[in-house]
Amino acid sequence: MSLIEPLKAPFLSHNRYQLVVQACDALLDVESFIGREAISETYRYQITFTSSAQNLQASQFLRRTAHFTFSSPTIPLAELHSLNEPQKRIHGVVTHFKRLSGSADEAQYQIVIEPFVSLLRHQMRSHRFFLNKSVPEVIEFILREHKIQGWEFEFHLQRQYPKREQINQINESDWQFIERLLSEVGIFYSFSLQTDTKTEIIHFGDSQRAYVYDLQLPLNSPSGMNDNGVESVWGLSLRHQVVERSVTTKDYNHRQAMQTLQSIETDMTRGEGEDINYGDVYHYKPRHLERGEKYQPETETTHFWSRLDHERFLARQTLLRGKSNSPRLTPLMIFKVIDSQLPSTLPTDFQSEILITRLRFSGSRSSALVIQFDAAPYTEALCWRPALKPRPVIAGTLMARITSAKSHDIYAHQNEHGFYWVKFDADRDEKPTGYESMPLRLAKPYAGDTYGMHFPLIQGTEIAVAFHEGDPDRPYIAHALHDSHRPDHITDKNNTRNVIRTPANNKLRMEDKREEEHIKLSTEYGGKSQLNLGHLVNQGREKRGDGFELRTDSWGAIRAGKGLFISTDLRTKASSEQLDMREAKQQLDDALNLVSSLREAAEVAKAELADLNAQQTLLTQSIHELQQAALLLSAPAGIALTSPKTVQVNSGENITLTANKQADISVGKKITLAAGKAISLFAHTLGIKAFAAKGKVEIQAQSDEMHLTSLKDMTVTSTGGKTIVAAKDELLLTCGGAYIRLKGGQIEYGSPSNQTVKATNWVVEGPASMDITHPQFPQSMPKQTLRFQLSSSPQSPMKARAFEPYTLYGNGTLLTKGFTDENGNIQIEHDVSVEKYLVELLNGEKFTINLLKAGSENTQDDEVSREGFRALRPIPGMEGKKLSGMTHRDIFKKLLMTEVLKDNQEEK
Repeated sequence: MSLIEPLKAPFLSHNRYQLVVQACDALLDVESFIGREAISETYRYQITFTSSAQNLQASQFLRRTAHFTFSSPTIPLAELHSLNEPQKRIHGVVTHFKRLSGSADEAQYQIVIEPFVSLLRHQMRSHRFFLNKSVPEVIEFILREHKIQGWEFEFHLQRQYPKREQINQINESDWQFIERLLSEVGIFYSFSLQTDTKTEIIHFGDSQRAYVYDLQLPLNSPSGMNDNGVESVWGLSLRHQVVERSVTTKDYNHRQAMQTLQSIETDMTRGEGEDINYGDVYHYKPRHLERGEKYQPETETTHFWSRLDHERFLARQTLLRGKSNSPRLTPLMIFKVIDSQLPSTLPTDFQSEILITRLRFSGSRSSALVIQFDAAPYTEALCWRPALKPRPVIAGTLMARITSAKSHDIYAHQNEHGFYWVKFDADRDEKPTGYESMPLRLAKPYAGDTYGMHFPLIQGTEIAVAFHEGDPDRPYIAHALHDSHRPDHITDKNNTRNVIRTPANNKLRMEDKREEEHIKLSTEYGGKSQLNLGHLVNQGREKRGDGFELRTDSWGAIRAGKGLFISTDLRTKASSEQLDMREAKQQLDDALNLVSSLREAAEVAKAELADLNAQQTLLTQSIHELQQAALLLSAPAGIALTSPKTVQVNSGENITLTANKQADISVGKKITLAAGKAISLFAHTLGIKAFAAKGKVEIQAQSDEMHLTSLKDMTVTSTGGKTIVAAKDELLLTCGGAYIRLKGGQIEYGSPSNQTVKATNWVVEGPASMDITHPQFPQSMPKQTLRFQLSSSPQSPMKARAFEPYTLYGNGTLLTKGFTDENGNIQIEHDVSVEKYLVELLNGEKFTINLLKAGSENTQDDEVSREGFRALRPIPGMEGKKLSGMTHRDIFKKLLMTEVLKDNQEEK
């Protein structure tokens, strides 16, 4: 067919409807047609035509471009210049083709013309995932993907649409998906024809700015096929219905969990529909993140959704219908019906401008063009909205894998909230590695305020993604799964074990095999650290012990801030209290009784006495039920302490060693025993033996007297040498009143009775003398290291006053200035001549430290003072009253320790 044929056809034919299909040369004579156009719907024209070609093929029509035009029934000679200007043009593609019938002269066919975008209904996708795009951006992306040029679609949007983290297309065609997204946010669309290119253009709008204005048509009913070229309207009808009175919308956003996302009760009629509408709709729509401003809300906020929902309801409250013959009518057109009769016969709703929402066209060779229209009242206050199309509901889960931006990442790839990025197995689109989805929350069996159960998921882990309420845009990680590449660590080979194991082989294993039950907690750091309980096995599951084992290849520490009790006393199946220390306490009570008995014997013998009070205090105030941070070891069959190196035992106060039978100390080389004040050895019944198989035995009193006393005989013997008794000033031997005094170089004999000298000879010669060198003793005592600690209170040693300037005085004399160390300590070299120290801090605070004189005993006030309890002096004028009793430190200690004991009891 030549290009001139379509132009000649309306002039040479009486048929006002012309059809041209690309790639079809046959003349197509339109017999009849019906058409449909509507807001937010693709137009559809079903055209029946005849042709002399008896065998037209589907390939000549399907997906071919088609042009369908309306012309005037008659063309006056004066209007021949307008031959190329039909009254209406329809452009599209053929989507359906039928051969209805045939005869000897012609065949009858039928096709359907729809816009090109209608083909997108055939592009089905079970899954597709869009990230960080707004609704208009997703729509534009899909349209361009289908080779629709930028000038073939237009967005006339008044609002700014936010980017969504993720928008999912689930079991929808591309056009279904587009229509659903548009309906959700209230965007409508319509079509127009681009005159130059003869192609359709799709327009998207969200406000009255997208409407087509300024058309008026008279109220008039045409006659037969001839309307005298006058466009008019007739057959008007209307329908009203009750719709919802108001809408309230609510949502929850886990990113701002404490923010209430609930709209006000929204009535877009502002009360005008109060009397005719009914129902306060409540929608819980988990789709928005912000509440938004009440009266001018931002897009996709709580108040936006409530306003949009109510606009949807109101758009269907009033339906206006009529007929027309004007091909200029299009969806989204605002037009007004003009009634020339007086008074007007128009219903009130037709007397104002109305909005065309739907058109139905019909025409044929034998009947005039009739257009039935649906409309709604036009108002600036309300915008027409398309009906909401339902979102797909996802039942079950989707398979995905944890992803990471780092190749072979051995750690979890998360955001600041602990969410994960995943790669859906169904996703075929290329996306930035490690960010193939929105950040997804991980569902856990236990969660709370920075507590819960969370095992980080590593790159490549297979997961099942579920969706809140089946909403495809609200995914979360439901659980993780094993696969052939990452097999399960529990199989038929070890199905009696319950194991929690991390990628780094941190492990909690619970064995349930009967008679071999055990628990193992281990980590690989530092070689291996383990806690094994129950039936202990090696890697080959061979038994290697029973009970429990705490071991490490690295350092180890056992710390208990309130006390530690280590015992091998049997308590079958935890049949007693945690701090049941009956056996240990009995042993300590027996030891205390032994010490008390021996102390009485030592007191009779005038020996130095054991500090019984210190032992009683330790037992009653610290050890018993671990009232203080003490360590107690108890073993009914014995305790052994051994090391190939040094073993050191240190005490800041007393060391008490008690044995009911015998104490043996055996040393391969030397024993040194040094005491700052005195050493007292007391044997109650069998005496004391001090032997040296080799070497000297030296006993010295370097600064005082020495007394050797015995009740019975005393023997001084040298079996292989001489015995020397020397004194620097005087040597006196006496017995029974007789004596010999050696003093000043003279010898004096005296006796109350006879003196007998038995000798062979008595030789008297001239004077003679013998000098003996006496040992030199130290003239001064060595200094001792003392440490003072400054802390906030006796029960808060960790709150040290670190790096604080101080001045130290000794016996009133300035000794030094300095700073406390990081633990609040002051360390000095103590001279034994100093009896009192004074520490003065920079803020004027002073601490006095009184030292005990040699031989004196600690008072109760001294003991409490050493623990850090400071005296509080009476308020002036109150010295004689009962409040003066508060000066005693022990009152404060008792009060404080009572609270500590109370707390401990409550915890137990």
